Amino acid sequence: MNGSVTPVASLAELMTALSAAQPCTIELQTSVACPYSITLPPGFSLTGKDRDRCILSFCNGDGIGLTADNRVAGITLLATPAARAIYTQTGIRDMGRIALSDLVVTGQVSIITRTGTDRLDLAMDSVHVAACDCRRYSEQPQKYGVNVFQGALTVYNFNGDANSRITASLTNITIGAKNAPVLGSGIFVSGFGDQGGWVQLDQLTTGAVHSTGMLPYGTADIITAAVFIVYGANAKHVEHFGEIVTYGVNDMVLDTWGTVQQWIAHAPVVSYGPSGIGFVNFGTVENFVAESDVVTHGLGARGFNQYDGTVRNIRFKSIETFGDGSIGIQVSKPVGTITIDQGITTHGSIGNTLVKGVNMQLPAEAFSVKPGGVVEKLVVGGDLTTHGAKVVSYAVEGGKVGAIDIKGQVLAHGKDSTAVLVANKGSTPLTHLRARAAAGEALVVADGEITDRTGLSTA
Repeated sequence: MNGSVTPVASLAELMTALSAAQPCTIELQTSVACPYSITLPPGFSLTGKDRDRCILSFCNGDGIGLTADNRVAGITLLATPAARAIYTQTGIRDMGRIALSDLVVTGQVSIITRTGTDRLDLAMDSVHVAACDCRRYSEQPQKYGVNVFQGALTVYNFNGDANSRITASLTNITIGAKNAPVLGSGIFVSGFGDQGGWVQLDQLTTGAVHSTGMLPYGTADIITAAVFIVYGANAKHVEHFGEIVTYGVNDMVLDTWGTVQQWIAHAPVVSYGPSGIGFVNFGTVENFVAESDVVTHGLGARGFNQYDGTVRNIRFKSIETFGDGSIGIQVSKPVGTITIDQGITTHGSIGNTLVKGVNMQLPAEAFSVKPGGVVEKLVVGGDLTTHGAKVVSYAVEGGKVGAIDIKGQVLAHGKDSTAVLVANKGSTPLTHLRARAAAGEALVVADGEITDRTGLSTA
């Protein structure tokens, strides 16, 4: 990505510069309208003298095709939202280093490698995708009974060879805007599968991300996420400095089928649509921290679910859900320590929600451990509270909790609701636990085991 600088101020000059015999840096001096897609040959760069007045627009179809060792920086790119503003060409075995920085984009940023490409080193910094509709693309991960829509920013190794790899660093990424989400997923990083076609994500840092899949209610086989680390993706560090928000049906906020070593959300994690989960983990996460609130508003929209894989340590400031069927936390696989600094509050009763590709009825429990679930330790700085009818605030049904430290109370305010349920061969200590039910039972044990009753109060 070296060579001379070639200034261009018209479409004709741009096309002449792209046909140069030697790699160069093409510098836009003004706005240019392109009636067709362009391709950067290997080693070529495209930059703008001033991002705000150097606008490269594509009125018919896709925008810039990348080949190898390309750089695009300091410009505004406009394609139609359903087109690819930036995309990768296929068939180049070693794509070298692709660098994208200081860009405002309408349309998808699509970095996909396929059979024939074994290596790509990707660096992105300060990229904002203002608008995108990426729901039509056919390459979609499939697992757990669902397909996943691609994202406004998509990094996807679609080469199943075990030796193929994308190495990526994605920093200062923002997607959509408040009440103006992109359509599809927001940020999507995926390998080919669990056996090959890898993405090594060294870091992902974001500002605000807003997305929705615009799925019809009742859809059971398609999901999206504002940020999705899919299978075959191994992330060292993921960090969010802006709010992460989804708006529609089956729109997860944070989701992973891959592996993440460190994941931190400094700003609110919010979902508004049915079955929109704040954080859902089917992969392996070492440490997850949500320093601000996790809030869900839709029917069956849960706070945190662990349905496969594991998380070693997970901490939330607070979780609050408002819909029927909207569980605060549900665990059905072994995990380490779960810490909630303030507490969990649910406001709903029984309602429909999506679980592994199947819509089913669930009560809006605050904390639930199901068969197969093991929680080494639960720490809660405040209360576990439910307000709906016929729900449980603390339920261990078939799973196991090793230790608890609940400094507040376990409260069930709704009619016929239970504060604590231990059933179906589940086991938990209730050490120094204070349980209260306003119009139901404080404690129900049905074929379950309480391993420690020291200081238990149900009066």
